[in-house]
Amino acid sequence: MRVADGIASRLRPTSQSALRRAERSGRNPSTGSIAMPSFPSLSRLALPLCVSVLAACSRAAVVSTSAPPAQPATAPTLVTDPDVRRLLGALAADSMEGRGTATPGSARAAKFIAAELARYGVQPAGDSGFFQRVPVAFTPRNGDRQLTLLATLAARDSVPAAERANAVNVVGVIPGSDPALRDQVVLVDAHYDHLGIQHGQAGDSIYNGADDDASGVVAVMEIARALAAGPPPKRTVVVAATTGEEVGLLGTRWYLQHPARPLEAMVANLEIEMIGRPDSLAGGPGRGWLTGFERSTMGDLFTNAGLPIVADKRLDQQFFMRSDNIAFAERGIVAHTLSSYNMHNDYHEPSDDVAHIDFAHMTRLVDVAVRAARLLADTPTKLEWKPGGRPEPRNRQ
Repeated sequence: MRVADGIASRLRPTSQSALRRAERSGRNPSTGSIAMPSFPSLSRLALPLCVSVLAACSRAAVVSTSAPPAQPATAPTLVTDPDVRRLLGALAADSMEGRGTATPGSARAAKFIAAELARYGVQPAGDSGFFQRVPVAFTPRNGDRQLTLLATLAARDSVPAAERANAVNVVGVIPGSDPALRDQVVLVDAHYDHLGIQHGQAGDSIYNGADDDASGVVAVMEIARALAAGPPPKRTVVVAATTGEEVGLLGTRWYLQHPARPLEAMVANLEIEMIGRPDSLAGGPGRGWLTGFERSTMGDLFTNAGLPIVADKRLDQQFFMRSDNIAFAERGIVAHTLSSYNMHNDYHEPSDDVAHIDFAHMTRLVDVAVRAARLLADTPTKLEWKPGGRPEPRNRQ
């Protein structure tokens, strides 16, 4: 989650020197030692994943042209504590080096997420298998070198080699099954980047980002697994793990220009962020809050289905404006973020690690997130902005 405009920031941009140090660091035992490949070779990295997905699809049963019965919000989702621990433990491990945008640790995380989606039977929806290449480069700004989103993939070739960087979103799709609804799209996403390695300070230098936002990515992965396992959703569901949120919504801004499915077909976006610890203002363990609850009918939909999701009570923090959902909301898409962030002191600190995650709470809230996604995918109700709820577009640099 990004700091809001006008709110004191502890965000430390990833410097180019930090990236170079990260490139010389160790291996990830679970995924092997990799570096983000150059853009032309991304297709070769993605090919084994694509082959496995296509093979899985060929073995799957043919979807009936008639719509399956809607799965109730109370149906079992099979979210388990061991699965949640395994996924979060991998994403927030020291070997992921804080998942700084365009770092080797980020590449490892992207590969891990893509491999999981392939294992679930999710269809790849990037431009290179599950990977959607995001063209970024270092540019001088405020006395430092910071990552900037380029206009096109080709523009990266005109940037000096020393200034180029590799970044990807991870994108998959579960096709809709209902003849009347399958052309409508629901996007469920979370950002997998965090702050990377920050040198020159005492103690731990790895910003693991267990709560922010490995926890949200785990929820997206579990949603993908549940929907792919069936019954198939009525609407088409795109799942995405985006990069560059902490440095200016870079991955989301690129996705808006190059969506996996047309934005005109997108009827809802559920962003999931920081659900690793319970919040007393949401009602305690297993409960979450929705940013901008009062702005649209999404919150009402969840309430009427009995989901333990309440309104964000910290409106002064402007959480609705501080995550990837805002970029879609400004386009007119009903878009909100599910969270249980309790204002803990580990935000954007090395202490945001696996040891501080409340897994009993998180497993329950991931289960809630799966039910919420299923509801968005299957409900015949069209979500709408309430009067005055849609935000006005802002200029982004």
